[in-house]
Amino acid sequence: MSFSRALVPILVLCPSLSFAASKEIVELQRDVALLQEQVRTLQQSQNEKLATLQVLVQQAIDASNKANTSVALLESTLQQSTKEQQSKVVASVSDMESKMDSLSTDFGALRDSVSDISNKVGKLQQQLVDISNAVRTIQTPAAPPPGATPGGDSGTPGMTGTPGMTASVPPIPSSTLYQNALRDRNGGHDDLALHEFSDYLKYYGNTDLAPNAQFYIAELQMRKNDLDNALQGFDMVLEKYPDNDMTPDALYMKGVTLVKLGRRTQGKQEFCELIKRFPANYLVNRARTQVKQLGLTCGRTSTRRKRT
Repeated sequence: MSFSRALVPILVLCPSLSFAASKEIVELQRDVALLQEQVRTLQQSQNEKLATLQVLVQQAIDASNKANTSVALLESTLQQSTKEQQSKVVASVSDMESKMDSLSTDFGALRDSVSDISNKVGKLQQQLVDISNAVRTIQTPAAPPPGATPGGDSGTPGMTGTPGMTASVPPIPSSTLYQNALRDRNGGHDDLALHEFSDYLKYYGNTDLAPNAQFYIAELQMRKNDLDNALQGFDMVLEKYPDNDMTPDALYMKGVTLVKLGRRTQGKQEFCELIKRFPANYLVNRARTQVKQLGLTCGRTSTRRKRT
C-alpha cells in the first residue's frame, strides 16, 4: 500500500520529464543542422575562391612564360645584332689598319726617296761650290812681284802692272775637309777636328753641312768643358741655321749644357720645346727623362727662339 502511494507521484512526473528531453533534442538537432549548413556554405565559398586563385595563378604562369620567351627572343636578337656590329667593326678596323700600314710603307718609301734626293742635291751643291772655288782660284791674279805696288808699275820699265789682291782660297774641297774633320772627331783628335770644322765654316758656311759643322764645334767645346762657348755654339745652330737636320740635336744639347751650368729651368724649356716641335725624334725620350730627373714638367713652351 505504501509502495503504491510512492509510485503514483513518479508516474505523474515521468511524462513531463520525457517532454522536456525531447524538446532539447529537437533544438540541438536544429542547431546541428544549421551548423552543417554554414559549414557547407563556407566550404563552397572556399572552393570558389580556390578555383579563382588557381585561374589567376595559371594566368600569371602563362604571362611569365610569355615574358621569358620574349626576353629570350630579345636577348637572341641583341646578341645577333651585337655579333653583326662587332664583325663589321672588326672588318672596318682591319681594313683601316691595312690602309694605315700601306700608307706608312708608302710614306717611308717617299721619305727615303726625298732623303736620297736631298743627299744628291747636297752633293751637287758641294760639287758646284768646289767648282766655283776652283774657277776663282784659276781666275785669281798672281801676286805682284817684289817691289811692285798695287795699281802701279810692276818694277819693269815700260810694263804696267795689273791691279788686284789675293783672295781667300779654300785649302781643299769641302767634302774632303768635312770628312777629315769628322774622322778626327771620331778618332779623338778634338783640337784638330775643331780647327778643321772651323775652316769648313770659314770657306763653306753656306752649304748644307754647315749646321753639322757648327754643331760639332759646339760639341767639341763641350767635351773640353768650355760650357759657355758650347752654349753659344748650339745657339748658333738654332739661330743661324733654323729648321735644319741638326735642330733637334742642338735643342737637346743646349738643354744639357744649360743644366750643367745650373740653369735648370732654361734647360727644361729647351727639352720641352724639343718634345713639342719634334715628337717623333729619337731624342724625345731622353728629353722626357731629363725633365723628369729635374723634377719639373713641361707646360706651354714658346716656339720663338731666344738667344741665350
